Amino acid sequence: MPMIRLTVPSGALTEEGRGTVQRDLAGVLLRWEGAPDTAFFRAQAWSYLVELPAGAQTAAEDDAPRFLVEVTVPQGALSERRKAGLVEEATRTVLGAAGLTPDHAPRVWVLVHEQADGTWGAGGSVVRYADLVALAKGQAGA
Repeated sequence: MPMIRLTVPSGALTEEGRGTVQRDLAGVLLRWEGAPDTAFFRAQAWSYLVELPAGAQTAAEDDAPRFLVEVTVPQGALSERRKAGLVEEATRTVLGAAGLTPDHAPRVWVLVHEQADGTWGAGGSVVRYADLVALAKGQAGA
């Protein structure tokens, strides 16, 4: 199941953005994975917000905030086209949550981590990608 983690310097998001960005990013991830929009799949799309304390993030050039989006999905869940769409939409989502313009896009990095089949477990059992696909097909037809 997909997971998404946004790491930001404390105070880098707007108040409204801080309140919505986690669910917004989880929705972006589910759309690009092609998961059905069901309560089950929404409940499995975990989103984390990690806020770094003041001074914990910098660049060699300046102290402007940078944003790191880390996405973990089963290997094979995202084609190259879907990865590109995910990166583009996640970047827009983070920029919006921070009140920044598209000119600031280079300050948002998205890393896609593909978890090899057989190395993902939930509920005490190994979860296989083929099982998730079958479940998604079953829920999409419901």
